[in-house]
Amino acid sequence: MATAAHQVTPAEAAAHPAPESVVVRFAGDSGDGMQLTGGQFTLSTALAGNDLATFPDFPAEIRAPLGTLFGVSAFQINFGSTDIETAGDELDVLVAMNPAALKTNLDALRPGGLIIADAGEFNARNLAKAKYDADPLTDDSLDKWQLLAFDISQLTLDAVKPFGMGNKDALRCKNMWTLGLALWMFDRDRAPIVDWLQTKFAKMPTLAEANIAALNAGHAYGETAELAGPLKQHHIGVAPAEAGLWRTVTGADSISLGLVAGAQLAGLPMFFGGYPITPASAILHSLSRLKEFGVTTFQAEDEIAAIGSAIGASYAGQLGVTSSSGPGIALKGEAMGLAIMTELPLVIINSQRGGPSTGLPTKTEQSDLYQAVYGRNGDAPMPVIAARSAADCFDVAIEAVRIATQYMTPVMVLTDGYIANAAEPWKVPDFSSYEPFPVTFAEKSGEGFHPYARDNKLARPWAKPGTPGLLHRIGGIEKKQGTGNIDYSPANHQEMTDTRRAKIDGVVVPDQEVELGETSGKLAVVGWGSTFGPIHQAVRRARRRGQDVHHIHIRHIWPMPKNMAVLLRGYESILVPEMNTGQLKTVLRDQFLVDAKPLNKVSGQPFRISEIEAAIDAALRGPVGGEVPADNTQVTNPVAGHDDGSLADHLSPQSV
Repeated sequence: MATAAHQVTPAEAAAHPAPESVVVRFAGDSGDGMQLTGGQFTLSTALAGNDLATFPDFPAEIRAPLGTLFGVSAFQINFGSTDIETAGDELDVLVAMNPAALKTNLDALRPGGLIIADAGEFNARNLAKAKYDADPLTDDSLDKWQLLAFDISQLTLDAVKPFGMGNKDALRCKNMWTLGLALWMFDRDRAPIVDWLQTKFAKMPTLAEANIAALNAGHAYGETAELAGPLKQHHIGVAPAEAGLWRTVTGADSISLGLVAGAQLAGLPMFFGGYPITPASAILHSLSRLKEFGVTTFQAEDEIAAIGSAIGASYAGQLGVTSSSGPGIALKGEAMGLAIMTELPLVIINSQRGGPSTGLPTKTEQSDLYQAVYGRNGDAPMPVIAARSAADCFDVAIEAVRIATQYMTPVMVLTDGYIANAAEPWKVPDFSSYEPFPVTFAEKSGEGFHPYARDNKLARPWAKPGTPGLLHRIGGIEKKQGTGNIDYSPANHQEMTDTRRAKIDGVVVPDQEVELGETSGKLAVVGWGSTFGPIHQAVRRARRRGQDVHHIHIRHIWPMPKNMAVLLRGYESILVPEMNTGQLKTVLRDQFLVDAKPLNKVSGQPFRISEIEAAIDAALRGPVGGEVPADNTQVTNPVAGHDDGSLADHLSPQSV
């Protein structure tokens, strides 16, 4: 996805237009360029000054059979002149490039929402692949929605005909035609997209001009189609924002920049050893473009080699970093134990996805929390931190580097597929406001070197290999406290196990804050990771209805903030929404003996606000906070809707 940067002026920051938002989803075959279309629409939206959140959703297959239900690729964006914290619940506009895209996404479209369909793809063959018995564009089955169906394929062929392209190549411009129409619908500037196309296809000017022609043709069609039918142009004002430089970031971009910033604050060069795996590969791609900041990237032959190289870099005095997703994290498990035993700093990024095994490679889930906290042989404690959003990854990465280098320990950062791929605006921070935490390496002293001597944080000294007088043993076999010599004795192993645990338990983390509400009340909704947006919106709506509900969101999963026990006991009931079968719920029960109730979803899709609203209502209706259903994927709510300030009314049949 291209990145947009926008300098918010003081005048723009002070403006407060009437809040409104709209949710659009582009859907088609995995070869139709829906991710690229959505990415460029996101760029234009960011440049227009709207707040936004995106949700790319694509199949695991590189190229699934054309027209099939499991080959649909979609890109959803929620944007508006108000604070946007989720990719949206129900769609206002669905752009369906074929019957399969319509069938797999129609249920997400709100009643009265707008369907834009490529009628040219609704032929007998494609209808059969999508399991349609009749053409939905003509059989009145879409009556509860607004429908705009026209032959986008033929209109694209007509637009690019002057460039002498064959039909196959010409139809590849179809996504640009669709993007042009979307840009017209929401009053977006085409110039940045034109510039991007000219740069992308600089060595193929004919292809650039054909795509620009398709883009312009789609835009022009919108102007003429406005004369009749449901298609109208709508302008959404600039969202309130602090003055300063803003840019769009994905979670992968943000965490990469945060790792670089953390290394700079520690005064270290950084080495990243990785192996390609969805959705973590984007971090390797992003870091490979940041060599000027002292970053070395290495694509290893497998997951074990990747973490082994990172541990070697840490041993040599650099910041070692590796990343993967659940299956790769499992392969790295033994080496994580080595990093814990040798007590070397290491940052491990886990971009979670649906599992187990290969599972759902391109779908999102939060099911690796047990793996992060408990998933190693022996007693092998490790700090675990979770990012709540794409923008939050920057600060989380810095925090991981701080803990790793100050406490001489590996640290795991949890993101997920939603965070890794989603994009949102991020205010570029003033780097001078971050307090450095420079690393001090061990030096030769007259007393001799003890590699497992401890400071007041129980961290051992970091010795660069080759430093005169600092020769020492290192490896996976148990070490003697202080000297680091091999020691199998029962008393020493007890002491070293207790020390490693005490070091992690003593990691200083900020006290847990309440994101919304008070420190006591009837119901606390406790979340972690990417559930932040839907939880926050659901709690906000519930509080506006007068309900006694509060939002707590945990960044430091292990060790937990010191005030967590007292904080949780201030509420009568605790509800824990997670995209797993109840892992944080179990950790909270184990650590604090609180009766936390689960709200679980493992569909590969993020929570909707309405699902959490319904669970809040059910919990508050119960005898003591209420039991929450274990499976809430079908939960509905009579008060469900869009994020605050919806465009639902603006796009209703009555308004057009």
